[in-house]
Amino acid sequence: MLTLPVYNSEGKEIEKIELDASVFDGVQNTACLYQAIESYRANQRKGLASTKTRGEVSGGGKKPWKQKGTGRARVGSTRSPLWRHGGVVFGPHPRDFSYDIPQKIKSLALRTSLNAKAKENNLIILDEFKIAEPKTKFAMAVLRNLKLSSLKSKKENKVLFITNKVESKLKIALKNISFLTSNLATDTHVYEVMNNSKLLITKAGLADLVKRLK
Repeated sequence: MLTLPVYNSEGKEIEKIELDASVFDGVQNTACLYQAIESYRANQRKGLASTKTRGEVSGGGKKPWKQKGTGRARVGSTRSPLWRHGGVVFGPHPRDFSYDIPQKIKSLALRTSLNAKAKENNLIILDEFKIAEPKTKFAMAVLRNLKLSSLKSKKENKVLFITNKVESKLKIALKNISFLTSNLATDTHVYEVMNNSKLLITKAGLADLVKRLK
């Protein structure tokens, strides 16, 4: 059973917690991980690219020249794909790229992503994200205490913050932090877990996440 420390907002270790073995079992199913990420990315596509065929381009109703006797190739319309301002052959049209995968694959992929973060020591458990005022500098102070941010570093690690609920005061303080993404434990998905270097999760958020996956 995996045991991780729990930190407070000052960056001090206050206790240790045993992760649920039914979720954090160390199993990493890369096939499910690939399917879940590809499905999520496909579902984000708009599919709005559109071109016009020769029948949809305006104009071209008149035959440019007579069929025979000119010595030139026969042409029926100036909107032929061979002509400038003509239609497009086999061009893209609006379509739906989204598709669904079984819920079991989604759950297994999310478990895999969490196990990967735990194995890489990139899973940080926070007792509670406490700030005095709804200001970015107070939120940044907590992240520096947890060694997730540095005053000297020009390039920050991407951090995903997961909790059970986000108070308005905390939401205001976090929204201007460019390298941090926040989400609820009930809504988080495998793509954002794998797209961030570090995973910061509160004890309550971890409990909700485990309950969701069990």
